[in-house]
Amino acid sequence: MSLPGRDDPVLLLGPLLRHVDPVSATVWVETDRPCQVEVLGRRVHTFCVGGHHYALVVVEDLEPGSVTPYDVRLDRVQVWPPAESAFPPSRIRTPGGDHTFRIAFGSCRYATPSTVEPDAGIPPDALDSYAARIARRPEDEWPDALVLLGDQVYADELTTGTRSWLHLRRGGRTPVAPAMDQQVADFEEYTRLYAESWSDPQVRWLLSTVPSSMIFDDHEMIDDWNTSAQWRRETTGQDWWRHRISGGLVSYWVYQHLGNLSPQELADNKTWQAIRGLGEETDDAEPILREMAEAADTEPASIRWSFVRHWGNARLIMIDSRAGRVLEEQNRRMLDDAEFDWVEAAMRRSVEEGVEHLIVGTSLPWLLPHAIHNIERWNETLNVRHENRWRGRFAEKVRQAADLEHWAAFGDSFERLGRALTGVARGDHGPAPATALVLSGDVHHAYAAELVQPGGLDARVHQLTVSPLHNQAPHPIRIGFRIGWSRWARRLTETLARSAKAEPNEFRWQKQAGPFFGNQIGELVLSGREARFQLSVTDLGQEELRGVLDMSLAGA
Repeated sequence: MSLPGRDDPVLLLGPLLRHVDPVSATVWVETDRPCQVEVLGRRVHTFCVGGHHYALVVVEDLEPGSVTPYDVRLDRVQVWPPAESAFPPSRIRTPGGDHTFRIAFGSCRYATPSTVEPDAGIPPDALDSYAARIARRPEDEWPDALVLLGDQVYADELTTGTRSWLHLRRGGRTPVAPAMDQQVADFEEYTRLYAESWSDPQVRWLLSTVPSSMIFDDHEMIDDWNTSAQWRRETTGQDWWRHRISGGLVSYWVYQHLGNLSPQELADNKTWQAIRGLGEETDDAEPILREMAEAADTEPASIRWSFVRHWGNARLIMIDSRAGRVLEEQNRRMLDDAEFDWVEAAMRRSVEEGVEHLIVGTSLPWLLPHAIHNIERWNETLNVRHENRWRGRFAEKVRQAADLEHWAAFGDSFERLGRALTGVARGDHGPAPATALVLSGDVHHAYAAELVQPGGLDARVHQLTVSPLHNQAPHPIRIGFRIGWSRWARRLTETLARSAKAEPNEFRWQKQAGPFFGNQIGELVLSGREARFQLSVTDLGQEELRGVLDMSLAGA
């Protein structure tokens, strides 16, 4: 093995093991210069975006159910795993066989612990603690997949180190707008966030070893992204918006979305093929990606951020619940009709192909605490019925101030997703799976809820919410969410919703567990038609994860 020298390329971030199916895998890296990247004998050249260098290596011809250790070489010099690493070797485990399938999931990770001020009051990073825990366990107990449900970086909540870096980069000058003084403004500044979040050894090893699936939420772009039509009018009219959304979407495409795609999807992706057609050393892909990003912001149907993961008896359908919203007040939709048609078709195919567990990933919870659901229905009804009148203006202010923008605030989409899930659970498209699960984050606490109406379903339908991985819930928010599940708050807010003549929904659900606070990570444990939900948390002064929940979702 050759050792890297002073003039050899350096691995800045990664490797990240991304899409893995029974016969193939993709591995993503960022390097400090143009070079050739090699994984398991497959070699590709880096591509350039804004002076940064990346590669996605597609490894094919793997065996289903196999475990293959790998290293990473830059210009034939091994750079991963690090010589001093205390972690087990990175490996690719492909789906297949009869073993229990484990899925780890969570959302909302504010930077990495070493970059956060000690007095910030944030408990230990659950993702770091989880990596340390599984590294000590036998390999057959490691998760098969990691699902990250939004806010992988925070573009509008910066660490002291990043704020200082921005000040130096900008030469002390006021940015394009005062609002950007404490926020990132372009692609170059976004790269700093990913370097800050993905560079700590624990998470770096975890992401190199467990295949990850990712979707954005608002903080990757800007807080409250696409809350409403008025929010868009106010925000997108600002001089700084074009650079901000372009930088956010370009960085998301490079760091997250590219790895969500299968080898076949990569072959069919026009943007990726255009980048591959560039010169290896001299051409910069940023103009191509900037054009893509600007179109995605103004014409959401020009790109699909949603995707599917095939895991044998389990199927993940990850839904973009941010970028593709329809925001006209009289026609509000979480997804446009074409995107929802795609989601429903993916759900039907899953049933037709005999999956035992249908999993829907969406950064925002579908089933909320009852009182919060009712308030969001009340608020949307006021906005729709009184648009451009004083009641509507009041309701819009409440909506933006209180972040009333979950599925419940898009009533038509809430109902449509519910009908799609219950259709699967009823066996409308073929034998029902054992479970239909919705995984979500965003709300800075964890809970499990189960659909109880309509009855007569052959599959159990659950909402599983886990958030944050590394952040905190201020005390007033904790109180609010506890109250949100109470019976008296539910009755009060149902009365409020009826007073606004909000349409009653056809679904009823019950909280099964929670709310839980602290930094946390969830696990789904799937074995045949059995399914369990396990939750572990960290608290201030407690580095080790502590199990707080182990509940059956289906089966024994």
